[in-house]
Amino acid sequence: MPDHEIRRLRTTDVPMLLPLWERSVRATHHFLTEADIEFYRPLVLDLLSTGTLEFWVLSEEDSGLIGFLGVSAHSVEALFLDPDHRRRGWGRRLVEHAQTLSRVGLAVDVNEQNAAARRFYQALGFVVVGRSAVDDMGRPHPVLHLRRAAPGRAGGDIPTTRGIFGTVR
Repeated sequence: MPDHEIRRLRTTDVPMLLPLWERSVRATHHFLTEADIEFYRPLVLDLLSTGTLEFWVLSEEDSGLIGFLGVSAHSVEALFLDPDHRRRGWGRRLVEHAQTLSRVGLAVDVNEQNAAARRFYQALGFVVVGRSAVDDMGRPHPVLHLRRAAPGRAGGDIPTTRGIFGTVR
């Protein structure tokens, strides 16, 4: 697949990623209201712009940016794909890339109401290890905490640390 690459986020990518995020959210987060999307939009822009997370983008020669991944230590903090590029293995490639950045397993938090994301991560070997009744902003969107061991390692190899979104499992 030489016409695709995963590379670090560039400052010039940020203006294209916010609309990509919104298209992805509208296609997958049916439980969010318009007011919710308006609430989260500036927070996402801030996160993309500040360098708080390590961001990677998936680009395609013909289509430009088609997805992005945000990681912090051993946690996938963000993974969004353009809806036109879902179910083609790109999400899996982004998770595999995140795994190459971590010497231990990976953790991810998923909205409980996002059944497609739950199935996606569970198909990649993630298991539910906890649940929160609200999201990181205290909004009424339950979150499932998932994790998986690093390939070839026993479970439980993810240390618990304090991340930017609370306790990272």
